[in-house]
Amino acid sequence: MPKHFVSFRQLRHQPTIVVDSTGLGAALTLAHWRGAATPPELRDDTSAGSVLRALRQPATPGLEAEAVTANHFDVDGFVGVWALLNPALALQHEPLLRLVATLGDFREINWADPLADHALQLVCWLNAEEKARFYEPFGAPARRRREDEASAEKFAWFLPRFAALLENPAAGRAAWEPEYQRVRQAVSTLQGPATTFRHYPKIGLTVVRTPEPVPYYALFGPTAGTDMVLSLYDGQRYEFEYKYTTWVDLESRPTLPRLPLDELAAQLNYLETGPRRWTFDGITDTGPLLRLSGTSLTKPQRYADPDQRPMYASSLVADQLEQEVTAFFRQRYATIAPRRYWSWAEIRAVGEGK
Repeated sequence: MPKHFVSFRQLRHQPTIVVDSTGLGAALTLAHWRGAATPPELRDDTSAGSVLRALRQPATPGLEAEAVTANHFDVDGFVGVWALLNPALALQHEPLLRLVATLGDFREINWADPLADHALQLVCWLNAEEKARFYEPFGAPARRRREDEASAEKFAWFLPRFAALLENPAAGRAAWEPEYQRVRQAVSTLQGPATTFRHYPKIGLTVVRTPEPVPYYALFGPTAGTDMVLSLYDGQRYEFEYKYTTWVDLESRPTLPRLPLDELAAQLNYLETGPRRWTFDGITDTGPLLRLSGTSLTKPQRYADPDQRPMYASSLVADQLEQEVTAFFRQRYATIAPRRYWSWAEIRAVGEGK
């Protein structure tokens, strides 16, 4: 029988598959969230990837449920829900859908892939229409709405329209082109002589030196395989970030646990002679930032692209900051081995030195 989408609050009203979320009473969970009850044989880097694995294993217990839900709307979760409702078309376009989900969640893509442009167009279309017709990611609380309820309206609009863009992205050009062009221009900059990348694989860090802040879809592509990014911009403007790859249970490779950033921030503040202070987000944030503070950033601002938020000048030169950051993580990761499936309790224990 064909499947249909239901709002998250209807989860227990009938057997329901939960995508990119967790919920008691799910007939089947297909999510990469840390500790989610996704069957081991279906684990994947993205939740949409787990859905696509399930579609290739039709005897999976719980997959017979006709209702599908998610407790929020984002690119990865949407692709997973849409794939369950359109299994034949989803499997036909599996490589493209995997790229879309990865770009949407991890902001990583290999620009040499022949499907990369199509994937970027689809993600930009989803982003543009979401903001124009509804609200930006993480924007429900500001509108005094619950995300698990408000997001159902987004699914209702996008689910019947996505197939047309999958087959013919030009049909949505007016929506996706502005962000697409901004990203492609930034990609050209990052591939040019003004930008350098330095990788520190033992600590999972990539250091990017480039003149100006750029969109994540450009910035994170060359950092694939690492989980922290230190961005060094002209004018002694800097930002450090833990990528979303260490918020989820990554299947494709082992990772190191996130560490609290308070000690690193304290060291940088000791060295900083400018008027601003280094501030940081907690390790359970989806993408914790370490940066010089202005006014506190809202969650939508932290999720938005680096070129869409203010950056402040530090008294530290770039080489000094890079040295301090790499020394901090080298020391604290020296006795920790990367592995898969860290629990949040284990991550906190490592941070506390236990």
